[in-house]
Formats: sequence, C-alpha cells, structure tokens
Amino acid sequence: MKMKISIASDHAGFEYKTEIKKHLISKGYEVTDCGTHSNEPVDYPDFIKPAAKLVSMGKAEVGIVLGGSGNGEAMAANKISGIRCAVCWNNESAKLAKAHNNANMISIGQRMVTLETAIQIVDTWLNTKFEGGRHISRIDKIEKEY
Repeated sequence: MKMKISIASDHAGFEYKTEIKKHLISKGYEVTDCGTHSNEPVDYPDFIKPAAKLVSMGKAEVGIVLGGSGNGEAMAANKISGIRCAVCWNNESAKLAKAHNNANMISIGQRMVTLETAIQIVDTWLNTKFEGGRHISRIDKIEKEY
C-alpha cells in the first residue's frame, strides 16, 4: 500500500511544492495536493490547514507544507489538533524532527534552501524512523492541553 502524503503551499512555496510533488509521485507515494496552484499571492492558512486536517483525520499519513520561510506554514499546521509540524532547513533538522519529535508534518522555506536541499530534506524525513523510548513522554506532553 502506498503511503499517503498531503502537500500544500502558498505562492512563495509553489515552485518547490510542484517539484517535490513530482519527486514523491516518482517514488510511488500517493500525493494529495491541497494547493495553491499558482504563484499568485494567497493567504497560506487557506491551503496549509486543509493539508494538516488530512493528516489529523488519518486521510494522509504525513504532510509537507511550503512557503517563503516555512515558519507561518508550520504555525498554521500546528493549530490543527494532533499535528506536530517541524520547520526543516537541512538533513539533520529533518532527521531529528522524525527521530526525536515524531513530526507528522514538515515545513520548508523555498527562500531558505535550494530545491536540491528541499528534496533531500523530504527524503531524509520520510526515511527516518521515530526512536520512541525517552521521546514518547515528551511527545505526550506536547499533545496534552494545559
């Protein structure tokens, strides 16, 4: 069974989203594109939140969001219950996002990294396993509402 991935961006991440989507499909993943579908200016929450909701509802196993810096996109995704979206800027940040934080979404800034690095981030994150152990209680505390 193919892993299901949701993907979304604003206008500032559209170019990388398009290329990452092609890359994922070529690797055999099932990708749901929540938009945007051009580089015309848009409000990123309108696209990021639907992608995060697919992960939250179990209709996608993981999600990838993109913007100019990736920060606003991560913030929007993290407003959805059950989402742990990490901003990633290199392979090490992607690896730790999964291994230690069990991030079910990542956010990448198109203005912050090259396309080659963005694709490496995606591959590293998807191929890293959650370590569990001491990290489980920390994730439980993230999920707990205060």
